[in-house]
Amino acid sequence: MLPMLNEEGKAEESGATTLFLVRHGETVDNARQIMQGQTQGCLNERGREQAQQVARRLADEPIDAVVASDLQRAIQTAEIIAAPHGLSVSTTPLLRERDWGSFTGRFIPDLKGMVWPDDIESEPKLLQRAADFLQYITTTYPGKRVVAVGHGIMNKAVLAVYAGCTMREVQRMMNAEVRVLTPTAERTAASAAASMTATAVATASKTSAAGAANTTATASAE
Repeated sequence: MLPMLNEEGKAEESGATTLFLVRHGETVDNARQIMQGQTQGCLNERGREQAQQVARRLADEPIDAVVASDLQRAIQTAEIIAAPHGLSVSTTPLLRERDWGSFTGRFIPDLKGMVWPDDIESEPKLLQRAADFLQYITTTYPGKRVVAVGHGIMNKAVLAVYAGCTMREVQRMMNAEVRVLTPTAERTAASAAASMTATAVATASKTSAAGAANTTATASAE
């Protein structure tokens, strides 16, 4: 269980940045089950309504800034959420979705069980980018209340770094889902190290097990 919310859904840790982490609304390619990766993407009608629902939910929250991945599907969601607050949207490539390499643009069900190509962004690199994002947020907006709109796998990495665990221990966010975090620079540094260590141990264990069974490691796309 991630220590993110109290009973009222408010961040508890005093003095920390309050981060409303959001996954973008549904896109045309989400509905088609296409691996988007770092392509721009575009919200469909359902995705725009999902973003409006988040905007209504957060309309009465004091929000100091709205940040998004620099991919259009995240920017479109963030602009809808920012509108009631009269805020502009800042973007950062740190919050981009995972680079799925040659899996990008493929029909996701077709990828199940396939050996991953070498051009997919590695989990350690993804976790490092998530740690850099949290450090950016805590140093740029210390003590502020910030909405950040990202992506399914990238947000999962952010949550893993925040909790100091592996990505597989984090429940993936649905489209337009909101989770509230209270990161600090000091906590992020410690939890990022814990997440990296846990991931390295889990990867080594998985590799050893695969080698003992004389099998080729495969994985399905998330």
